[in-house]
Amino acid sequence: MLQNIGIPGLILLVILALIIFGPSKLPEVGRALGSTLKEFKKSANELVSDNNPEPPLPSSQEDDRESQTENR
Repeated sequence: MLQNIGIPGLILLVILALIIFGPSKLPEVGRALGSTLKEFKKSANELVSDNNPEPPLPSSQEDDRESQTENR
């Protein structure tokens, strides 16, 4: 869908955003959009990592990890 926008379409979107939100609100809207995308990516990565558990460690590395946690 967004592959066919091109430079003229992008310029038109920026002009419309300036008209709708005004130059004083535009940075605030951009920050809110950026933080929303960041939270979405974080949540998506957490869901993917929950579905893909870490592969089991070889026994020598497991022993090393257990000894390190006991020393704390």
